[in-house]
Amino acid sequence: MILKGIAASPGLVIGKAYLVGDENVAVPKRKVPKEELPLEIARFEEALIKTRSEIIEIKNKIIEELGHEHGEIFDAHLLVLEDRALIEEVISYLKKDRYSVEYAFSQVLERYISAFIKIDDEYLRERLSDIQDVGRRILHNLLGGHQALLKDLRDEVVLVAYDLSPSDTASMPRDKILAFVTDIGGRTSHTAIMARSLEIPAVIGIETATKDIRNGDIIIVDGSDGLVYVNPDKDIMQRYKKSQKKRTALTRELVKIKDLPAETKDGYRIQLSANIEFPEEIASVQAHGAHGIGLYRTEYFYMNRAGLPTEDEHFEAYKKVAERMKPEMVIIRTMDLGGDKFISQLEIPREMNPFLGWRAIRFCLARPELFKIQLRAILRASVFGNLMLMYPMISGVEEIKEANKILKSCKRELEKENVNFNKDLKVGAMIEIPSAALTADVLAEEVDFFSIGTNDLIQYSMAVDRSNEKIAYLYNPAHPAVLRLIRNVINAGHQKGIWVGMCGEMAADPAMALLLVGMGLDEFSVSSISVPTVKKIIRSISLKEAQDIAKQALKLTSGDKIRTFLNDKAKEIIPELLSLKDK
Repeated sequence: MILKGIAASPGLVIGKAYLVGDENVAVPKRKVPKEELPLEIARFEEALIKTRSEIIEIKNKIIEELGHEHGEIFDAHLLVLEDRALIEEVISYLKKDRYSVEYAFSQVLERYISAFIKIDDEYLRERLSDIQDVGRRILHNLLGGHQALLKDLRDEVVLVAYDLSPSDTASMPRDKILAFVTDIGGRTSHTAIMARSLEIPAVIGIETATKDIRNGDIIIVDGSDGLVYVNPDKDIMQRYKKSQKKRTALTRELVKIKDLPAETKDGYRIQLSANIEFPEEIASVQAHGAHGIGLYRTEYFYMNRAGLPTEDEHFEAYKKVAERMKPEMVIIRTMDLGGDKFISQLEIPREMNPFLGWRAIRFCLARPELFKIQLRAILRASVFGNLMLMYPMISGVEEIKEANKILKSCKRELEKENVNFNKDLKVGAMIEIPSAALTADVLAEEVDFFSIGTNDLIQYSMAVDRSNEKIAYLYNPAHPAVLRLIRNVINAGHQKGIWVGMCGEMAADPAMALLLVGMGLDEFSVSSISVPTVKKIIRSISLKEAQDIAKQALKLTSGDKIRTFLNDKAKEIIPELLSLKDK
């Protein structure tokens, strides 16, 4: 059986499934005499105190291991324990119906969960997992049971669960967990964030994982492609085991070049950076040998919270990243909200074609009061490191000019307030719309650099929704139209004296990376885990060889021909990388 989900954290693992039991705890319906009600209330208070102690212990452990950002997740759990409305409702139920306190609590908890499920608000729905996690702990403490805790695991396993709560992932032994597989969740869910931070492969949002997978099943988790194979046959198992061995051997080789520069055999230096979403990913960036951050996605800063972030919250986050990466560059992309990143508190309307709608720079220019909060924070943080900023989804020069006007107004405000900032802050534009790629020569007059966002550029150029399985085959980075657009952007940038980078997935593709070096791309920005691979590619070829490859590829007339040609060339130069694709 092959299950398809969301590729939340890359990597390949083969192991035994370990199902985390469902969240429902069997609670007996037991009547209690009136004279025992004070004892029941006391038991409830003791359970709350014990649960609070457990959560604080977990929070402190996470802060010590992963930093304050992860520890703050448990503040929401502690607030649930202090919810007077919930506590009073349990006591009222207890006194009225005279059932045991665990039964009274289970009934109130069930009502809360049912109410939250019906709420059409992303932030409040996210809080449901907090209530379920805390409720489960309180019930176990009331019942005096000893639940099967993840911390007691003795064997290496792949965790399979409906969802993994923060306390689940916080208390598990890191050396026993091979991968995560869950029914629910998205790329911004706690499970996904933790998996990437810990570099544990994860496939989430499968929906039927806990129904289709049984305890002890042998499963393959391909976190790079979002696939899970359940009890695979011998052929599939052999292919994946072969791929796994190759990955292990390759990883050992790539570690050797971690601290070497990303330069070709004839000494041509290329900037090799990493993409991040959260400050806690910096450790992974540095561990994998990246030089700088070419894309700091900031829209996730707005998610999973009740209100909008303040200027000071923005500032502290950007300052932290700037200081930790100094003197390497950090490019902050201004908020790319809308599309698939819907934030209820920003009142971005649901649209029929959200990827073509009111989003990213369009939203920012329409709501300058929100845009200025982020721009002021970036400017303030710019004196603490080598910060740059770039605008997403630029379609024409008017948008850059308008955004720069707002940026200048923020600079004037800070000058009046005697607040220091880098007056020479570099400003760039994301090139991810065909109209921007075709007018790159005009846009280059207004910015200091370009960063090509190929994920959207390919989607828009080919009119392909890459999440639609029926037409996914049309999503082809090697299509001549896409390559011509990229070539136009690189040439236009260089003619105007600015550098050109790329932060899309195409930059991490081994065969495509060869082509991009030859086309003159100045900077690659990829996921941290992909950095060593791209560095290996760059160091395995001379600039002249890469230029010859690019010249030949651009003469071909179809994406399939170009892809075949590039794959053949890559296998000649770096066979150990391309063989991993032969699963």
